[in-house]
Amino acid sequence: MSQIVFSIVLAITFIVFAYSAIKIYKLFRLTKPAYPVRDFGKRIGRTIVNAFFQERIFRNRIAGFMHALVFWGFLAILVGSLEMVIDGLAGTERVLSFLGVFYDAIMAIGDVSAYVIALFIVIFIIRRTMLNIKRLHGKELSKKNHADALLALTMIFLLMVTLAGMNIFYLAGHNEIVGIYPISAFIAPMFAGISIETIHLLHEINWWGHILLIFIFANILPYSKHFHIFMSIPNVFFSRLTPLGKMTNMDSITKEVKMMMNPETAFAAAPEGEATPARFGILDAEDFTWKNYIDSLACTQCGRCTSVCPANITGKALSPRKMIIDIRRRMKEKGPHLVKDKNYSDNKALIRGLISVEEIWACTTCNACAKECPLNIDHPTFILDLRRYLVMEESAAPCELNAIFSNIENNGAPWQYSHEDRLNWVE
Repeated sequence: MSQIVFSIVLAITFIVFAYSAIKIYKLFRLTKPAYPVRDFGKRIGRTIVNAFFQERIFRNRIAGFMHALVFWGFLAILVGSLEMVIDGLAGTERVLSFLGVFYDAIMAIGDVSAYVIALFIVIFIIRRTMLNIKRLHGKELSKKNHADALLALTMIFLLMVTLAGMNIFYLAGHNEIVGIYPISAFIAPMFAGISIETIHLLHEINWWGHILLIFIFANILPYSKHFHIFMSIPNVFFSRLTPLGKMTNMDSITKEVKMMMNPETAFAAAPEGEATPARFGILDAEDFTWKNYIDSLACTQCGRCTSVCPANITGKALSPRKMIIDIRRRMKEKGPHLVKDKNYSDNKALIRGLISVEEIWACTTCNACAKECPLNIDHPTFILDLRRYLVMEESAAPCELNAIFSNIENNGAPWQYSHEDRLNWVE
């Protein structure tokens, strides 16, 4: 009976998760190309360093150290979770124990991690609710954002409690033990006076509680900021490999300039299938690239980007974290309608809707945010594309830039002097 119930619950979990994944896939299909994905060796190396070794997270030594241990602990616990799924379907117990020494090591790490993670989660909750840590707050974080974070932390805490309970009552109720459980082995003898039936019941309660929490948590994640649990490693893998300060050119504009510089090709036929871009830069959800969207799904809303932004520090409206959150908000708001009708309009836009012009022009493109982000999110490239729309579609640049554009057009240089007068400064 328990196998039948487990199979039904697992099937429901997969169906619900597949439904959420399909919705996200449809939104990805709306996005535009970003850049070709090449150099897989470099990408794998970067993923190992940034994602698995958590290189950037250690810039904040205390919080970074705790987060890294939580991440590494989860990796070990995943093996135990896989074992639970197999046991639930097959009616076995500790089915992966044939792995021997490796199994002992994984179980030992998982057992220690359960207690360490539970402790760190309590610390994280205290930091969020009682300590006034600036980067954990901000105008872009609503009550819903904070509630989402606390819900996820609470569920992770309960996952660790049920895992520890499962190990404790497994040790208390069995004579032949497989695996090593360093901390639970000290706690299990405290329950020696309880009947074996009660111990078995408590083990089953913790076993089912743990696996059901995993299934529920997995299906909450696509709608939570903690979706980064799934998206962070892919986002690091697909992150840009070019230097952060390098600004990309728009191919369509480059081709136009080349044609102007070489009149002989001005009337050459364009390659078959080549079309003029529908829009320069980014105005709204339909202009996002796949990298913009995956950035927004991977964002942990940790605020490290905003905390180092010189514009934000000096009181400007810009918050790099808000920019990335707004991508996800706008896609969630408009994307489902665009899936049904690509011409859909709600008479709103990302620019002047969620993101003000003041925010867009406050960025100094120093790339401090992108360098600090532990998940390699590329904030400046997105902001530059917002600027491209304002400049190339609306001619809505600040007056200082418009003067430069006018001088380049009239004088061939950013300065207001003609070619003949350019060396007058010598006199």
